[in-house]
Amino acid sequence: MSKLIVSDLTCQKGYNELFSNLSFELNSGEILRVSGANGSGKTSLLKILAGLNSAESGRLSINNNKVGSYNYQSDIFYLGHLPALSPELHSKENLDYLTQLNSRSSDYVLGEALTNVGLNNFEYEYAANLSAGQKRRVVLSALFITQSKVWLLDEPFTALDADGINVIETQITKHCDDGGICVLTTHQKCNLPSLRTLTL
Repeated sequence: MSKLIVSDLTCQKGYNELFSNLSFELNSGEILRVSGANGSGKTSLLKILAGLNSAESGRLSINNNKVGSYNYQSDIFYLGHLPALSPELHSKENLDYLTQLNSRSSDYVLGEALTNVGLNNFEYEYAANLSAGQKRRVVLSALFITQSKVWLLDEPFTALDADGINVIETQITKHCDDGGICVLTTHQKCNLPSLRTLTL
């Protein structure tokens, strides 16, 4: 059983306060969609939850482990809205790099993850030669490997076709059915079960 607790979180960007006194809790199996206008703080919230940015004030914990601690960070898998791939590495090397913060994966496991997102013929294709959708799939294939309990996904469906969206929705659902937690942003319609919404 996992629990993410966010208490009295305030975020400021320059002189602009994006949100203040934000509090919520998520338990195993729950999915939270963060919505709001552009510039409302959706990406900032996910980066704070990931421990990449600091809030002006507030508290974060996963199973009583505070943000920044080893146990908190090892429970987090963050996927930003940009591909974050090295153009000099091929698909399998990029995936290995993305996932080894949590655990090392065998060549077979990396290949299986890429196959799951329809990239079985692109394992050794350099990222510089991939389309935007293929780059996104390389990053998303990490969802088939990571053991982290809390997934923070910023616009995961960007550049995906309907089949790609369905694959990722299915994987998110499986993760939460297995006791995980997911927080995501998306401008697209999604068919995730028991979806809660937080509007900033």
